Amino acid sequence: MRRTDIRISDYDYPLPEERIAKFPLEHRDDSKLLIYNQGNIHQSRFASIGDALPPHSLLIFNNTKVIRARLIFFKESGARIEIFCLEPHAPADYERAFAVQGSCQWQCIVGNLRKWKSGPLHIDFEIEGVSHRLSAQRVESTGKDQIVEFTWDGPFTFGQVLETLGRIPIPPYLNRESQEIDNRRYQTVYSKLEGSVAAPTAGLHFTPELIEQLRNEGHQTTEVTLHVGAGTFLPVKTDDVSEHPMHTEHFEIHRDSLQDLLNHRGDVVAVGTTSVRTLESLCALGYRTLTYGDPQTERTIGQWELYDLPDDQDGAPLLQALIDYMDREKCSSLKAATQILIMPGYQFRVVDRIITNFHQPKSTLLLLVSAFIGEDWRKVYDYALKNDFRFLSYGDSSLLIR
Repeated sequence: MRRTDIRISDYDYPLPEERIAKFPLEHRDDSKLLIYNQGNIHQSRFASIGDALPPHSLLIFNNTKVIRARLIFFKESGARIEIFCLEPHAPADYERAFAVQGSCQWQCIVGNLRKWKSGPLHIDFEIEGVSHRLSAQRVESTGKDQIVEFTWDGPFTFGQVLETLGRIPIPPYLNRESQEIDNRRYQTVYSKLEGSVAAPTAGLHFTPELIEQLRNEGHQTTEVTLHVGAGTFLPVKTDDVSEHPMHTEHFEIHRDSLQDLLNHRGDVVAVGTTSVRTLESLCALGYRTLTYGDPQTERTIGQWELYDLPDDQDGAPLLQALIDYMDREKCSSLKAATQILIMPGYQFRVVDRIITNFHQPKSTLLLLVSAFIGEDWRKVYDYALKNDFRFLSYGDSSLLIR
C-alpha cells in the first residue's frame, strides 16, 4: 500500500555549490566510502569496499553505456541549435536504432527551438578524408519533446555518427561544457550496451582490478541493463510526491542473471539506484506472470504497480515465475520499461544493500534512499557534509545496509 502523505519539502538539505564534484578524481577507487550499517556510520576508501561486504555477496552492475547524445548544429544565420537525443522512435528498439544506416527518428529535446522554425539542419564532417553530411528535420512535436529525423550519407550506423559528432551529456548541475576527460570517466569500466543519456554513477568508482579482487574474495557479479533517461534529473515540482509523474526507463535482463539471483544465498548488493529500479521492477513482471501467465501484459511497469503486490509476496517465487516463463517461451532475455517510484513505505523484495552516490535535495533518488534506510538518510547526509564528502555524479559513494 503506497503512502499519500509524503511531501518533497521534507527531503531537502543544504548543498553548497562547492560540495558538488565538478570533475572526477584521478583514480576511480580513490573516492571516499561512507558505510551506513543499521544506524551506525563510519568511512573508508572505495578501494576497500570488499571489507564492508558480507562473504559471498552478489553485486549487480548496470552495464548500460552513455551515448554521445548531444548534437550541435548551426543555422546559416549562426544560431546554435542543440539536439539532445533521448530515446529512439523509429526504429524504437535501442539495438536496431544504433545499428541502422541512412536514417532514423529519435525523441529529442531541442535547445533554442524557437530559432528552428522549419527546414533541415546540417553538419558537414569528414571520416578518413571523405566528406559526409548529417541532416536533422523536425517531424512532430510531443509536448516538450520533438521527434527528429536524422539522415546521413555513407556506410555508417547511427551509433558511429554519434560517436563521431556527438558530445557526452554530462549532468546540467556541473555547469560546464563536456571535456575530453568526460568521454572516458563519465562511463563505467563495464559499460557495454549503448542507450543511456546519464551514467549509472555508483559504478564509476569500480576499476577492473577492484572487480577482479572482489571476485577473488568470493563475491559474485552479474549484470542488468537499464538505460538511464534525462528524466532522472527532473525536479519534483509538486510538494505532494504522489502527484509527481515518474519518467520511463527501458531495461533488459538475461535468463542467466535471473538464475544468478535465484540461486544466490547471500546478500544482493545493487550497484546504483538504476540497478535497484531494475531488480525491484522484476517483481512486477513476476507477479504479472503468476497472475496472468505473461509478464508483458503491458509494456511499461506503472509508477505504483509494485505497491499493489501482496505484502507477503516474496521475491524468489516471482523470479522463478519469470524463469519458468522464459523457458516455456524459449527466450534468453526480457525487455520492458519501468516508471517505478520507490519512496518511503515501499517494500523491497530483492535488494539487501545499495551502493550509491549522494543525490540532489528534493529528488526521487533521495526518496529511494529514505525508503531503504528510513529517516536515517538525514544522519547519512549530515555526516557526509560534515566530513568533506564530494556530492553528486562525480562525487564520493556510500554503502547502505538496512
